[in-house]
Amino acid sequence: MTSLIKRNASGNADNGDANLLINEVGGIGEAARRERAAGFDAWLGSLLPGRDGIALVAVGGLGRRQCAPHGDLDLVLLHAGVPGIDELAASLWYPVWDAGVRLDHSVRTLAEALSVAQDDVKVALALLDARFVAGDRALADTLARTAADHWRRTAVRRLPALREITESRWRTHGELAFLLEGDLKEAAGGLRDVGLLRAIATAGITDALRPAVRAAHLRLLDTRDALHQQVGRRADRLLAQERDGVAGLLGLRQTPPGGSDDAQRPGGVSDGDVLLRRVAGDARTISHALDDAWRAADRLRSGRRRGGDGRPVRRPVARDVVEHDGELVLARTAIGARPDPSLSLRIAAAAATTRLPIARATCEWLAAYCPPLPAPWPPAARAALITLLGAGPGLVPAWETCDRYGLIDGWLPEWTRLRSLPQHNPVHRFTLDRHLVQTAYEASRHTRDVERPDLLLLGAFLHDIGKGLPGDHSTVGAPLAEAVAARIGLPASEVALIGTLVRLHLLLPDVATRRDLDDPVTIARVAERVGDTTTLELLHALVRADAAATGPAAWSDWKGRLVAELVARVRTALDTGALPAPPAPDPALVAGPLPVVHLAEDRVSVAAADRRGLLATVAGCLALHRLEVISADASTVDGRALVECRVQPRYGLAPDPIALRTDLRRAVDGDVSVTQRLRGRALAGRGEGAAPRVVWHREAATDAVLLELRAADAAGLLYRVTCALDEAGAQVRAARISTLGGDVVDAFYLVGGWPDDAERARLEAAVLAAV
Repeated sequence: MTSLIKRNASGNADNGDANLLINEVGGIGEAARRERAAGFDAWLGSLLPGRDGIALVAVGGLGRRQCAPHGDLDLVLLHAGVPGIDELAASLWYPVWDAGVRLDHSVRTLAEALSVAQDDVKVALALLDARFVAGDRALADTLARTAADHWRRTAVRRLPALREITESRWRTHGELAFLLEGDLKEAAGGLRDVGLLRAIATAGITDALRPAVRAAHLRLLDTRDALHQQVGRRADRLLAQERDGVAGLLGLRQTPPGGSDDAQRPGGVSDGDVLLRRVAGDARTISHALDDAWRAADRLRSGRRRGGDGRPVRRPVARDVVEHDGELVLARTAIGARPDPSLSLRIAAAAATTRLPIARATCEWLAAYCPPLPAPWPPAARAALITLLGAGPGLVPAWETCDRYGLIDGWLPEWTRLRSLPQHNPVHRFTLDRHLVQTAYEASRHTRDVERPDLLLLGAFLHDIGKGLPGDHSTVGAPLAEAVAARIGLPASEVALIGTLVRLHLLLPDVATRRDLDDPVTIARVAERVGDTTTLELLHALVRADAAATGPAAWSDWKGRLVAELVARVRTALDTGALPAPPAPDPALVAGPLPVVHLAEDRVSVAAADRRGLLATVAGCLALHRLEVISADASTVDGRALVECRVQPRYGLAPDPIALRTDLRRAVDGDVSVTQRLRGRALAGRGEGAAPRVVWHREAATDAVLLELRAADAAGLLYRVTCALDEAGAQVRAARISTLGGDVVDAFYLVGGWPDDAERARLEAAVLAAV
């Protein structure tokens, strides 16, 4: 990298060329970060005249000489009560601001700085990075030395407050190892956690900065450098659209065996996926080290129950497992005898149920000496796995600990492929491995709702095992899940049921949101595929667990109601063989003067004189009032056209009911001004993204053919499409709207068979043109 600053004839930094610090920020790696720090040191030093009793001190990234390309500056102007300090501070801060550098600054005496550090643990941590930049070196060194000494004396009692702050940050930002778009700095396992490890190491509590942690830290710093270069500004969150570019800057490349063509890469693995897996591994290393450090601090601070000889009390918690000093260890008899192959699973289950950590030495011993599990597994191992998966809040930390030491790979060889695998879907928030574990955790909330809770837990854990392989992951995953179920020793009938759960785990939400639940064909087909009520209730519980583990965009109250409605109707069909009759129209819509407009919390019903295009008019009016249509039904009764829609506010705010009712009445009466507003808003709401598609389903309804539109979501889309269908001569009996992130899958039930290929092609072209 070229020099960051110019020098004038006397060899000092030229204040007028400070912008070069901003314009020449390239470079990734430790050397580049130190060069940026040296450039800032020289420039800032030129702004502060040499003077006793005043020192410019850097903390944060500059204090550590870890300056990111577009990072900010954290500076303290330290003084010994000299006059004119405010004017001097202004002469320092304004050039920094003028250069476009983000600045966090303070002006304090030595006593003030130490007092603030005593009251605020975050300030105390920041001062551990304090480094002299310019001015009175002795004053700056006194601050750094005194702050470090005070931290060493008080760290043990101050760590609980620091841990509370840290856990609050983790709740906000999540765990970097499992997030698809994690914050490299703030998320658990990120750069800020390395600062905690450095503070704990400074206090002498434990050697938290082991070589593996240092290497992970440097790689995360490199990743942030590359992210800054990729986006051209300060950024800490690694978004999906930036991953490939950042991977390229870091020289990461996924090359498949026998070639380098992207299309040949197994499972569609990209360079960005390689980066995400590396970030996940580094975050895991940092998180594990911090967990160990917290436990060491806890033991040092409070100790544990001691016996008469002063040694920690050993308390049995399960067969071959005891609690010792707040951690789980193996009983002496378990170590002395030939190890049971199920031992690692049993101690993992004990850790999850007691929510106590497994001692590091115990994990290392299990990884080295526990024999592999036979096929099929012994009953004790199978029972331990189910206990582990059903342990609730204790599952995730226990699983992660076992994964850290390679125990999971011994139980499930498939885990190597699944670990840290990205999911390329905006609805998902977790990597695949964490999603599977999280789904099992969520399924544990529903174990009392099903006849076979053990199969629910196992099915939840295996439901996405086919992801990352070519083909439909539900279809591909079913035989893989069956192989795992057989290996752990389930009987053949239960192995087949696990395969069915994996194969059909998307059936209920897909049908509930994309098909007409009042159509007997819909219910009959689901009942035929599910087969019995035991499988139905397992699928219902699995759907809810999967959605909760996926993220907030994967579930909503309306989707839950639709799925529950579908399950109730299918259960009736399975129990009695009776299919639902077509629903009777709302009596309020078939009587009284026209038009009729009824508004409820999540429903809008309209009746008007029979005419074509009523559904399009109603859909457009709802779009004008920022209401999303979830489902729509259109029918004609005694010369009246009826439209009933389930709706939800597009942006969370309900519309003015008086204005909505007025516009609906005017629109269905043919008011031209409302129609003009509909068309103008619809044209302004067109979406972007991949090319839309139309898929036809011939036998999905009793008296209609199904046209399914897959396109980018946009306001007014339903209005435009229904207008196009109406103008092309198609009559829409029902519509179902399913939103998946930024895309929609809209299903339209068209009256008549539409058997002619040319007519279907004409209709398809009209729909695509409207999108």
